[in-house]
Formats: sequence, structure tokens, C-alpha cells
Amino acid sequence: MNAIPIRAEHVILILYAVILGVGGVMGFVKARSHASLISGLLSAVAAVGAAVLSLMGYSWGIPLGVTLAIGLFILFGYRYAIRNKKFMPSGMLAVVSLVVLLLLLLMADWT
Repeated sequence: MNAIPIRAEHVILILYAVILGVGGVMGFVKARSHASLISGLLSAVAAVGAAVLSLMGYSWGIPLGVTLAIGLFILFGYRYAIRNKKFMPSGMLAVVSLVVLLLLLLMADWT
């Protein structure tokens, strides 16, 4: 079986998953927020799933990661801009999601 090369998109999605997972755990530890823990871990699993699907050769793996980044950018951007105006964690996760989104779009194979 041929090995599929690991590309920058895969690394970005894995790092994004780590940030999301750690953020969910930190939200639980600091504020005892079960919602933060569950949503952080589910988002991390979705990012890892997108990377794994892409590594397995599915063409929709990276678009799934882009969709996740868009959704989280909208969610955290809304929470930062409208609801509480606190940079941590909403503003930071909005910025991280936007950076991930832009990097994935810039590195996309448009052929």
C-alpha cells in the first residue's frame, strides 16, 4: 500500500485539534464548564477526523476542516463581538479559527 504524504494542511488541522481540545479541558478546569469540555473535545475530534480523512485520500477531508473553521470562527466571533467582549477565550479562538481557515484556503489544491 502506498503511503500518502503528510502535507501542511494535515499538520494545521492536527495543531488546531490540539488547541481546541486543550481549550475545552482548560475551560472545564478553570470554570467547571462541562459545555466547554464537551464542545472542545468534539471540535478536536472533528478536526482530527478531517485530517485523517484527507490522509486516507478522501477529497472532502480538507473541506470538512474548512467548514469546521468557518463554523467556529462564526461562533466565537459572535460570542466575542456581541455577547461578552472578553478576548479569552472567545476572541482568541475566533482569531485562531480565522488563521486556520485562511491557511487551509491558501494551501488548498485547486486543481
